[in-house]
Amino acid sequence: MRYFVVTGVALALLATATLTPHSAYAADPGSAGVVEFEMMTWPEVKDALAAGKTTALIYTGGVEQRGPQNINGGHNIMGRAIVKEIALRLGNAIAMPVLPLTPNNASADLPGTIGLTSDLLEKVLQRMVEQSITTGFRNVVVMGDHGGGQGAGDSNVYRKVATEMDARYSASGVHVFYCDQVYAPANAATEDKLAAQGYPRAMHGGIHDTSIMMYLDHDGTYVRKSLLPTAVGIPVGADGKPQPAADSPKNGIVGDARRASAAIGKQAFETKVDFAVKQIQAFIPTKK
Repeated sequence: MRYFVVTGVALALLATATLTPHSAYAADPGSAGVVEFEMMTWPEVKDALAAGKTTALIYTGGVEQRGPQNINGGHNIMGRAIVKEIALRLGNAIAMPVLPLTPNNASADLPGTIGLTSDLLEKVLQRMVEQSITTGFRNVVVMGDHGGGQGAGDSNVYRKVATEMDARYSASGVHVFYCDQVYAPANAATEDKLAAQGYPRAMHGGIHDTSIMMYLDHDGTYVRKSLLPTAVGIPVGADGKPQPAADSPKNGIVGDARRASAAIGKQAFETKVDFAVKQIQAFIPTKK
């Protein structure tokens, strides 16, 4: 009889120990500082909107080969971290789910890319903007971590969507913006800074974006560090253009990632966030 009593007490203690973390979490979910739409409950989103977080940040990533040293989903990894930090620093924004596919083309030679067409991206961005507005956001900002769809003129899907959607909704006090500073201008600023310090320029899979991946790589899964000594591809000239030679490695790298580091990555990450925050604050002045 004593055996069953002891067993019952042990089971009761085990149940208490098992339930305690869940009970504590339910009592204090720590949602006050959460700025990621996917990590919030609907009442938390509603409360955040009521508290003035009425700017939706739509950020796109992408899946593509990024040289043999970087995982294919690097743009998504960077995108989630960057847009979260932008939202935190703005203080009046929520980071919407990162769109994981953007304009690109798959390749059997370098099998790491899965892409959309520009037409598909346009439709998806329009839908995401509309859904954000329906949810209750008064300002929507579109931006991206990958160059596909962010070309010049009519080829820039982001600018087109933002311009057309803003024209559609501005009469109701809702506005849509395109933040271009987080991509090309921020990247160019980092490349210029690195070049001035004697580092090689890059366009794809080089020191710049490999370093950001290393900065975010807390458990060693984003960058194959053992391959860094060989992470060199087509060289990039002082004009920022590739200079392929007959003996240039065809490994997806346009540049040289061998001197990549987490320290460089932190600087590049901060530059992207700073450029974006300043531009968005110019679009949407913070109320005092």
